[in-house]
Order: sequence, then C-alpha cells, then structure tokens
Amino acid sequence: MLTGARAVTPWLAAGSSVPQQQLVRDFGRSRAKALKDIRDRLPVRRRAGMPGHKKKHGCDPTLNYTRRGFRLKDGRLHLAGNIVLTVVWSRDLPAEPSSVRVYRDGLGHWHASFVVPAEVRPLPATGRVIGIDWGVKQTATTTSDAHDLPHAEHGTKAKAKLTRYDRMTARRRPEKGQAASRGYREATKLRAKTYRKIARQRQDTGRKWAKKVVRDHDAIAVEDVRPRFLSRTTMARKAADAAIGTTKQALLEMGRKHGRDVRLVHPAHTTMDCAQCGARTKHAPPLP
Repeated sequence: MLTGARAVTPWLAAGSSVPQQQLVRDFGRSRAKALKDIRDRLPVRRRAGMPGHKKKHGCDPTLNYTRRGFRLKDGRLHLAGNIVLTVVWSRDLPAEPSSVRVYRDGLGHWHASFVVPAEVRPLPATGRVIGIDWGVKQTATTTSDAHDLPHAEHGTKAKAKLTRYDRMTARRRPEKGQAASRGYREATKLRAKTYRKIARQRQDTGRKWAKKVVRDHDAIAVEDVRPRFLSRTTMARKAADAAIGTTKQALLEMGRKHGRDVRLVHPAHTTMDCAQCGARTKHAPPLP
C-alpha cells in the first residue's frame, strides 16, 4: 500500500521510504496496544471506540530510522535521503545503535535518540536491604532515615512565574481563525521553557536519590503504586509536583543498570501491616 501511494503522491515519494515504513509499523503497534488496554479496562457492554487522533498542528514531528536508514561517520549523523546532521553529543555511545529517533520538542529543539543494548555495571555488595513507601507530604519514606526523599516542591517554587506567563498567554490569545501574534508566541515559549525546567529538576532529583539508594543497598522493596489515581483526589496538585512516577521509574532503571534486586510490592495495606509480626491496624494511619 505504501509503494502504491508513493507512485501517485509526489510529496510522499520525495521522502525516504525507511521512516515511512517504520511510521506505519509504529502506528499499527500503538493502535493494537490501545485496543488491548480498552478491552482490559472496560466491560464488554461499555467498550469505547478507538482513541482520537491528535491534530496535525498539535503534535511535534518525529521520525524513526532503522539500521539501514542511517549511519554515523566522523561524528555526524547521515540519514536516508541524503540528509546529513551535525549532532551535539551528550555522551559517547556505549555500543553500535540499532535505530535512531529524530524528533522535535515543544520548544522547537531537535533531538536524536539512539537505541543501544543495555549495559549492566554491577556495584559492590553491601549486605543491606531497604523498603520504600511513596507519599505526598514526603515523596519517599524508607526504612532508613538517611535515604528518605523529602518533597522538593519544584512546581510550587515556580508557581509565581507560571502564573505570570499564564496571564500573558490569556491576554494575548488570538481570536478563532486569526493568526497568533508575536507576543503570544513568546509568552507560550516562556511558559513551555519554565515547565521544561521543572520537569528536568524533578528528573534530576529522582535520579540522584535513586543512585544513592541503589549504591547503598543490595535488595530494594518498592511499593508498586500507580500515581494516576492520585490525580482524582484533592491532593492532585501536590502529588503531581512530587513526581512519584518519574522517581519510581528512575529507581527501577538504576536498579537494572547496576544489577540490584528490585522487588515491586502490591500497594494494598502496605502502610497498615506490621513488618515484624504481620498484624494489621484497624484504621488507616495518616499519610507520610
């Protein structure tokens, strides 16, 4: 079907077929996964339709090149279709990449993300174990007082700046059908840069804490909490600012990287059962 479409569509034939084929594969996998999630989540009589598509102007471009669609030569990235890119390398690739995804973020910056085999770097044994419970007032409460993770409140600290940019955006928002002004574009860019900085601060805090926990313990028991349910509570804003999901993911990735034994524990009654005798409290204790 793609070959037939390229034969009658000039703009489609002008591009390389490698990212176009991969785009079709990615689309098929995403739709199959979405259907599976819907079937697993909803009863048969209430099954919904497929999720809606994003608008063309509401999503950023992304292209995935498999091994025969790119090559690295003299520190430059050569893509199919005679496209040569000068890349600013964040670090050296540990192995030969199998694919690369070139995409643009919300700020207009272009990135190249390479897929390479995972490399395990074992750490010396310590003979210590730790248990981790997630919370809202304190992001992570552990069995070791030295490894608790307090709430960093990165979003709260930037609240005044975000409020200012939200007002700027609201004042300069164009009417429907009109082109956006330069001031509106600048305001949206400043707002996006602030959110990007907050996200990077949360990621940096989570990775540094995860590295400390993994370095000091051989076995780690982690509450397998799903942060999404907190978005429907009165604690939604504080829970989102805690970035529990990002911190948990950083801990799992760090544990795999350094060969630690990381166990996910079902969150039911984790704060009500005694770790020594197994007794359960008759009332829910306050959140940590």
